[in-house]
Amino acid sequence: ARFDIVVAEPVASVIHRRPVTEVHINHALDQSEEDPFAVIKRLLAPHKVDRVTDIPFAGGALGYFSYDLGRSIEPMPELAAQDMPVPELLVGIYDWAIVVDHHKRCCRLVSHARFQSSESLHALHQNLLQPGEQPVQQAFSVIGDIAHNMDKATYTKAFQKVKNYILAGDCYQINLAQRLAVKVQGDAWQAYDHFRQLSKAPFMAYLQVDDGQGMPFEVLSMSPERFLQVTDNKVETRPIKGTRPRHADATLDKQEAASLASSIKDRAENLMIVDLLRNDIGKVCEIGSVKVDALFRLQRFTNVHHLVSIVRGVLAYGYHALDLLRGCFPGGSITGAPKLRAMEIIEELEPHRRGIYCGSIGYIGFDGSMDTNISIRTAVICHQTMTFFAGGGVVADSDCDKEYQETLDKA
Repeated sequence: ARFDIVVAEPVASVIHRRPVTEVHINHALDQSEEDPFAVIKRLLAPHKVDRVTDIPFAGGALGYFSYDLGRSIEPMPELAAQDMPVPELLVGIYDWAIVVDHHKRCCRLVSHARFQSSESLHALHQNLLQPGEQPVQQAFSVIGDIAHNMDKATYTKAFQKVKNYILAGDCYQINLAQRLAVKVQGDAWQAYDHFRQLSKAPFMAYLQVDDGQGMPFEVLSMSPERFLQVTDNKVETRPIKGTRPRHADATLDKQEAASLASSIKDRAENLMIVDLLRNDIGKVCEIGSVKVDALFRLQRFTNVHHLVSIVRGVLAYGYHALDLLRGCFPGGSITGAPKLRAMEIIEELEPHRRGIYCGSIGYIGFDGSMDTNISIRTAVICHQTMTFFAGGGVVADSDCDKEYQETLDKA
């Protein structure tokens, strides 16, 4: 959470709705069935630059990769309802960014000028220095009640099916989630700004975009979890597994933290995902470079305690950050193990497709660096409806009441 990165005015946009990938450049549209990861890599390739220290992003690709993009990587059954009309991938190619460095307490306009002249960037800089009138926006508010797509009885039935699959040897762990929806009105940025003050999660994101067909929507992500980072070919992932609620009472809060830190069940859950991610990043990392640098580290967030592990490696010669992202997508911490079977079971048991939830939001720079989150604690606002999910990992000795309560704690 050292940096804020602000971008606007993409010079190109990549939008994927399986099986079609669209590239929008200068009001022209190119459509193909090319792999969207390959398309983004091709758009970045001619503009490769050296990394600048202390500037995380100075141009490149930035946007979201939804959970359902996994269907373009592996064949999947189609059982869950699809009622959110947002694309499976939406990424812009940006020539400049405003980078706020909270450590150095400075704010910079940065660019490698791959698409714009230095004169136009200077004009943009001068414009940004001028005080502007703030547009009057309608206050954000929630109207009506929150609707769950699984009540307690429905969740219990799905939970028992997961237990049966584990007993039968189909899987070791399944991340089971419920979806919540509520009608909203007003300026969603106000909601995001409120969440920023409340949560202070390290991998937050706000996107105000349209789907390429004139439909605007917004994404508000309060994610505490890093998915994949690449810096100078060094790879890092930080899976989260294991959760307890925070308490205002310091004694109770300390007891919850101690309970999580010593939980055999939560540590086993975390270890399964660490092993899965070691295998995933090992596909494109140098042999022998993949190491677990931290295991079951207790980390405190505003509303919950988590167990966080850190896995690192070195990208092998000839591989790109996008190869790593594709090879690990979607993140194992929000599917279960083994991953493909877990995704098939999720498709069977969750009533609605996940969309952006449990996908990833982040950037891949012209310099080859990448940082992405796991889009949990993430809401999508479309057609004046806010939808968001909350889930948790179910293993052999999970308790249904506790797991259901964990989804409510997270929600």
